[in-house]
Amino acid sequence: MTAVLAEDEAVLRLFLKKKLEKLWPELTVVGEAEHGLAAVELITTLKPTVAFLDIRMPELTGLEVASRIAAESPDTHIVFVTAYHEYAVAAFDRGAVDYVLKPIQEDRLITTIERLKERIETDDQEAPSLPDNLSQLIATLKREMRGAAAGGAPVEYMRWIKASLGASLKLIDVKDVLFFNSDEKYTRVVTATEEALIRKPLRELLDELDSNVFWQIHRGTIVNVNAIAGVTRDFRGDATVKVKDHKEQLKVSRPFSHLFKQM
Repeated sequence: MTAVLAEDEAVLRLFLKKKLEKLWPELTVVGEAEHGLAAVELITTLKPTVAFLDIRMPELTGLEVASRIAAESPDTHIVFVTAYHEYAVAAFDRGAVDYVLKPIQEDRLITTIERLKERIETDDQEAPSLPDNLSQLIATLKREMRGAAAGGAPVEYMRWIKASLGASLKLIDVKDVLFFNSDEKYTRVVTATEEALIRKPLRELLDELDSNVFWQIHRGTIVNVNAIAGVTRDFRGDATVKVKDHKEQLKVSRPFSHLFKQM
């Protein structure tokens, strides 16, 4: 197993490397980056098992690095590292592999290593799920960071969607949307009475929607929590969401099954 460390402070990077050598001797650090662009190059070239990404780095943030490497290195497991504790809760809520706060404590790093080993073992048996996990996490953390940069001002979420209905354009109130479903070119906007198409991809919608109301449940699906009529499971334990006022049922992919554990 291999790792890339992306941290702009050399002392902290060395500290993390030494701790990993001590606590996870089977892991080999194959690359170190001082800024985001270097991290992208190293990860896409070396395709490590794990990448430890500082949230705030020059050139690109850790979140931007994660977005860029998702397609090129989908099997790489991401751990975000930061001094900003307010982002940790959002990370765990969205099913992150893990999230480590500075200053890094040894007992906390042990927990991270255990979680990574469990995820790596799971992914050896199943299709990689990292890009799905990251999309929701990254969108949530970007909103948190924008709010922090604005001095803690409330984040403004999307209220209206400009969508195509045949040859005409229409404004759709976001509250009326039951779910969004995307393909390669378009995203379907589905309400109880109509459907429309927009060109905005799901990853951008996640940046602008309230994550307490709109949950990503699949690589190509975001559902309005208020529109969920129920959740069923098949003999494998895979979940399917039933939507109010609509016959379509929405598949829940495994990376997002934690959202429905209590249902």
